[in-house]
Amino acid sequence: MTSSNSRLHRFILPQWNRRFLIRLVIVALCAFMVFKYVLIPYRVHGHSMAPTYQDGDVNFGFTLRYAFSPLQRHDVVLVRMAGTQVMLLKRVVGLEGETVAFENGHLLVNGKPVDEPYVIGGCDWQLPPRVVESGHVYVVGDNRRVPMDRHYFGRTPVSRIAGAPLW
Repeated sequence: MTSSNSRLHRFILPQWNRRFLIRLVIVALCAFMVFKYVLIPYRVHGHSMAPTYQDGDVNFGFTLRYAFSPLQRHDVVLVRMAGTQVMLLKRVVGLEGETVAFENGHLLVNGKPVDEPYVIGGCDWQLPPRVVESGHVYVVGDNRRVPMDRHYFGRTPVSRIAGAPLW
């Protein structure tokens, strides 16, 4: 066996000794911590964020996204509904203290229309003005062709924002 074949063989089939097992446990613990608390894997269910995110897409939620920077209008966020098992993918359209409304399908913030290039197609949403409370943001999906009564949206506490999609 040549030297490169021997190295390849040792890499694929390492010797099970104490050093190898310790490395294996450390790598497994690090992977568990990263994918449990920093990069939460999720799968998109439903069409509320179409066309930005499609039903069945797989992505990671980056939980540290807002650790050092505030939420901004137009950010896509993961909203915790039941731990990390049930989360909604939504877009922030209103920040605390702002007034949010929909008139003839157009988003109005503080009475002014907001440009939303990510929304494809028209809608007929009507929603009277409402003020976003302190410590909250107003979230809604991108697919406004879905009737309002079939859409989960509204004010949500900032504490329920679990992070943002990695891509």
